[in-house]
Amino acid sequence: MSEIYNFEVIREDGQSYKLSEYEGKAILIVNTATKCGLAPQFAELEELYEKYQEKGLVILGFPSNQFKQELSDGEKAAEACRTTYGVSFPMHELTVVNGKDTAPLFKYLKEEAPGELGKSIKWNFTKFLVDPAGKVLRRFAPKSTPKSFEEEIINVLP
Repeated sequence: MSEIYNFEVIREDGQSYKLSEYEGKAILIVNTATKCGLAPQFAELEELYEKYQEKGLVILGFPSNQFKQELSDGEKAAEACRTTYGVSFPMHELTVVNGKDTAPLFKYLKEEAPGELGKSIKWNFTKFLVDPAGKVLRRFAPKSTPKSFEEEIINVLP
């Protein structure tokens, strides 16, 4: 079993679970922010989720206030995503993505797929694509729209 499946994360409602729940699926992990100029990407993420969910894609949103563009907690952030962008994919509690308090999952993702700034996250809407075996394949920059790498998602669907 891949290391990524051992990580425990917390949904917006406070329930924790292990990522092993998604073993065998293609996973797109995104650090999000509802007040970010890139927030319109939520619509594209939702479109991809609806289009490929039945084929084995799961998108996981992790709101982060590291760049001071998020609401006060994960539940409020998720509600804003649902009402403004129609998001139905799983959302999580506010998550630290950089610095000494980085969430273990994001520490791992940054190790496996460093970006332009090495092992830190440059901005909201950094995206990580994980294959069905749990291997972190690629990091996509904040400005890379989800549709711009749709073909890469299709290629890793189980």
